[in-house]
Amino acid sequence: MSLTLVSLVLLAAASIDKYPRQPIDVVDYRFALELTDSSDIVAGEATIDLWVTRDSLASFWLDLIEPTDGRGMRVSAVTVDGAPVAFRHAAGRLEIPLPPGMARRRLAVTVSYRGIPATGLLIGNNRHGQRTFFSDNWPDKTRHWLPVIDHVSDKATSTFAVTAPAHYQVISNGALAETTDLPGDRRRTIWRQSVPIAPWLFALGVARFAVQEIGTHHGAPVSTWVFAPDRDAGFHDFAVPSLEALAFYHERIGAFAYQKLANVQSNSVAGGMEAASSIFYSAGSVTGRRDKRWRNVIVHEIAHQWWGNSVTERDWDDVWLSEGFATYFTLLFIEHGYGRDEFVDGLRKSRQTVIDFDRANPGYRVIHDQLADMSKVTTRQTYEKGGWTLHMLREQIGSDRFWAGIREYYRIHRDGHASTDDFRKVMERSAGQPLRWFFDQWLTRGGSPVIGGTWRHDRRAETVELEVLQTQSGPPFRFPLELAIRFADGSSQVETVTLREARQRFTIAVKAAPTAIQLDPNVRLLFSGELTAR
Repeated sequence: MSLTLVSLVLLAAASIDKYPRQPIDVVDYRFALELTDSSDIVAGEATIDLWVTRDSLASFWLDLIEPTDGRGMRVSAVTVDGAPVAFRHAAGRLEIPLPPGMARRRLAVTVSYRGIPATGLLIGNNRHGQRTFFSDNWPDKTRHWLPVIDHVSDKATSTFAVTAPAHYQVISNGALAETTDLPGDRRRTIWRQSVPIAPWLFALGVARFAVQEIGTHHGAPVSTWVFAPDRDAGFHDFAVPSLEALAFYHERIGAFAYQKLANVQSNSVAGGMEAASSIFYSAGSVTGRRDKRWRNVIVHEIAHQWWGNSVTERDWDDVWLSEGFATYFTLLFIEHGYGRDEFVDGLRKSRQTVIDFDRANPGYRVIHDQLADMSKVTTRQTYEKGGWTLHMLREQIGSDRFWAGIREYYRIHRDGHASTDDFRKVMERSAGQPLRWFFDQWLTRGGSPVIGGTWRHDRRAETVELEVLQTQSGPPFRFPLELAIRFADGSSQVETVTLREARQRFTIAVKAAPTAIQLDPNVRLLFSGELTAR
């Protein structure tokens, strides 16, 4: 996706993870790959269409892992606009020189290479003993088999032209452009992704598949790809809830961005991986029972087609914009499709996960601070606390304003990038109120409220007196706290107080002596603790 020099400068200033930015912008990749059964060697030619966005740039580099212990990619030739150049390939970078006095302009760079990937593209037998090839790029392993700018900030369109033995089928991003049988029992399959995506979302699956077309979503075909021996169970599992989830997200957020959606049983991931338009699931995802856990994984990965794939975080420090969003929007679909009780049950389990993580990792923040170690890019907090932040935001500003803001955020940033500040500003406009305090306390500080204190009934005054404490480390949080005052006849009185200090007292009129006071009866708040009678 082309960017002006000004926007690149602004993007670089806003980005805070440790990946070094260059004054180039990749517009399009074309990968021509040849796979065989006789060896695990991948032969590749990559053509990269890019903009140079600064005058007099002497060189730039692509991420590509060189051979070590027999694995890695060995480059044989590089051309710039068709002219061969002397390149340097070391320390995971392919450095490419540019002509002296290079002005800002668009270039075509072609890289010829071959090798056995150590990771990123996994080659091996599936659970049925059949040979397969599956990508596994998360979060920065694309460089092990493709020369790319291997960072979430650089999105581009792409083509995969794959030549493989004809007994395989090939699935990748985008729309099918060509299948041609070739001499020697080979077949060339070309998939074209016309919407820009980040490199870790590139997908390639090569296997003996059973393929089922299960319908269309606003003209985009929706299909299931499973290992041929798993045909019956796989067709059963993936048909539901794919179309329902697509329809819900389309209606509530905005239009689906891609040319198709394929659910693919794979040999490379645990759980699910949300590659754009071609979602990969583990081999064990096929059970034939429509297991609720796997149903929710499918819904989560489809939510990612909006959050993370189409609207992509500008750098890895803001990865909650992918994982927290997909986590909460899975729960929102559950609320819509399966009822309030299952939605609330999911919130409670998620809340306990956050509390347990905080106890084991005090001070951990959802928004990273200059992330350098990519093994720590996600934790349960980026998923669960990120999701809870969205739930509390919905409660803070109201459902109507929340959904209006969500639709506007998607409209503005579809097929592009966004930061937490971008999201905050949109939601502030929708809510008509400042929200920096809200984002700061839930995303840029560790922990969550721990509530303690006591209550007593004053029979003469017909009131209940509460002393509410925040006992977590650090300054007090600011939040509304809902209370359910329970009575002996089974009725209850629900009241809301606003907490912002470490110790506060409240007096509430009641009709009779309470039997108990329950905190947060409608599951609106991320907290732990309780009040006790005195």
